[in-house]
Amino acid sequence: MQDDSTLISRLQQRDEQALSALYDKYSGAIYGVILKMTKDETRAKDLLQETFITVWEKSYQYDPKKGRFYTWVYRIAKNKVLNFLRKPVKLIQTDDFSVYKQKEAPISFEAEHLELKGALTTLKEHHKTAIEMVYFKGLTHREAHEEMGVPLGTFKSYVRQALKELRASYGKMMLLIMFLIIYGI
Repeated sequence: MQDDSTLISRLQQRDEQALSALYDKYSGAIYGVILKMTKDETRAKDLLQETFITVWEKSYQYDPKKGRFYTWVYRIAKNKVLNFLRKPVKLIQTDDFSVYKQKEAPISFEAEHLELKGALTTLKEHHKTAIEMVYFKGLTHREAHEEMGVPLGTFKSYVRQALKELRASYGKMMLLIMFLIIYGI
């Protein structure tokens, strides 16, 4: 195996094989440091990759007179981890835990939704199903389109068309109710 100075020189000349050899030699130790700091295997793997991308991009900055190559790579990794740990925790849920996905739970309508329920019965079956899945079951468009077995764009058009029909139908029903109330019929 070649000594570090030859590999580093080749790395600084943009030799990918030299990077690969240095990665093989140092990645285990660097990964251990990153993992110990992050306590997250997935993130540690990502940070290890980011570290060696930086080693590749900044290899011209390494000066053997200032310290060992391992120490230089260690500092890069440590800075990557510290930057990661300083980032604020995301408050938005990005993982899909399917909390609202309860296929066995029947759809129920509250008393105040009876008029809307009447308007829903006038919809085509696939439009009605799309509205129920999104607005009453709480599924996302992505979850609902998968459950219905239709493409996402088609599902979104179902929802759009159903809402358009509901606006028109519900509006007519409200006019009729107001007419009945006003004239006491």
